[in-house]
Amino acid sequence: MAIDRTPVLKRCRQLDIDPIVMGINKKSNRQPKRTRRQKSEYGTQLQEKQKAKFIYGVLEKQFRSYYEKAIKEEGITGDNLLSILERRLDNVVFRLGFARTRKEARQTVCHGHITVNGRRVDIPSYQVKAGDVVAVAPKAKDLLPIKEALVSSEHMAVPAWLEVDVEKLKGTVLQLPVRDQIDLDLDPQLIVELYSK
Repeated sequence: MAIDRTPVLKRCRQLDIDPIVMGINKKSNRQPKRTRRQKSEYGTQLQEKQKAKFIYGVLEKQFRSYYEKAIKEEGITGDNLLSILERRLDNVVFRLGFARTRKEARQTVCHGHITVNGRRVDIPSYQVKAGDVVAVAPKAKDLLPIKEALVSSEHMAVPAWLEVDVEKLKGTVLQLPVRDQIDLDLDPQLIVELYSK
């Protein structure tokens, strides 16, 4: 399995992403390089795709399959793509506040500490559906990373399409996410234009 080992702050600086989006409260002290070259249309589209891949922790092959799945769904392709990415189990665990970052959420899911509708799921790319109940497994409720994540995520707002019960360590998917409920600074239309060339 391929792993992206690029330092997070460096990649955030390259893609012009605020590190808080990634769940990291650090700021880089380095000054950005000033470039006089204007980005081409292709460069802007490519950067937008790289942003989405980096934020959700998805590599090219899987991202391309999500795009092809988004084309087949009814509605606007770009919004469908963001909805598919947002419904990944590791992202839902991060959004509910059971992990501090998406990478930590991915590891939590892989280690079998998360259940969906009472059944253990250890696949980070699992797509949740409306009405699903995502919970921390009973054996994992006392794990230190999950407790730390709950403390650090108290200031984070849970999206409107999710509902969380911190006492029982479970959350419910109220509905599938729509573009207005996704608070990321991404333009999915640029990604669609890039792939449709």
